[in-house]
Amino acid sequence: MKNKSLKKFLSLGILFAAAFLTGRFTAKAVHEVSAAIEKDAALKNDSLLLPSEGNWGLSFQEDGKPPVANATSEELAKYNAYYTENTDEKVLYLTFDAGYENGNTPAILEALKKHNAKATFFIVGNYLNTRPDLVKQMIDEGHIVGNHSYHHPDMSQMDRAAFEKELGELEALYQETVGEPMKKYYRPPQGKYSTNNLEIANELGYKTYFWSLAYVDWNQDSQPSHEEAFNKLLKRVHPGAIVLLHSTSKTNGEIMDELLTKWEEMGYTFKSLDELPEASPKS
Repeated sequence: MKNKSLKKFLSLGILFAAAFLTGRFTAKAVHEVSAAIEKDAALKNDSLLLPSEGNWGLSFQEDGKPPVANATSEELAKYNAYYTENTDEKVLYLTFDAGYENGNTPAILEALKKHNAKATFFIVGNYLNTRPDLVKQMIDEGHIVGNHSYHHPDMSQMDRAAFEKELGELEALYQETVGEPMKKYYRPPQGKYSTNNLEIANELGYKTYFWSLAYVDWNQDSQPSHEEAFNKLLKRVHPGAIVLLHSTSKTNGEIMDELLTKWEEMGYTFKSLDELPEASPKS
């Protein structure tokens, strides 16, 4: 690749990263990047494949519509991996990433029970070690408990042995703690992935689940207000969404009952990931 093209490629990568990390991965940002790529024929054939290796990214371009992701559901289905389906059915699949418990999960579980909504909680080793009671409550109340790795590292560059160890250690602790095998549902920590680790997860019998609706709720030092949360979650909701929320979020614990009520008022119902239709891989 020529120096000029390399420099432009790096600037595009910085734009993507900045937009993603600041929550401004918007239609305008995507349009600017796409336009730049189209103008540079030397980059076009290489760069279009790169965003799908590294960080899961979404562009919310139109309220009430599925976002544009950096891989299609059909492409991911080759690796038994999913994020959403194009559907007219107003159904939501609720998922929570649970790294540790700071008092918010009980309120979330209470709201889910009130609305008869079954969710999937992707947990790490710390959660099983410190709050096995809540994990058992999740199971008793009909929720799925999935594998978010033992230590929550960047798994995207791991070799097979290290990758298997991260998932296997959590599986073993889960079996020891609750007395039954862990369901083979996996979510990559931080949304970082590669086709190699998607293949490994698939070979280990796992289904990998990304998401199609989320907002910046994980920063404990800067929690969104209720108004900010509703503004994002009500505008971005769309039929067939796999919703990612963090159970560590104080805001989520406070708004969960009202949020589920508002989604129901919009005509949405809730289903488990067990009921998610599977996409057919592209031939």
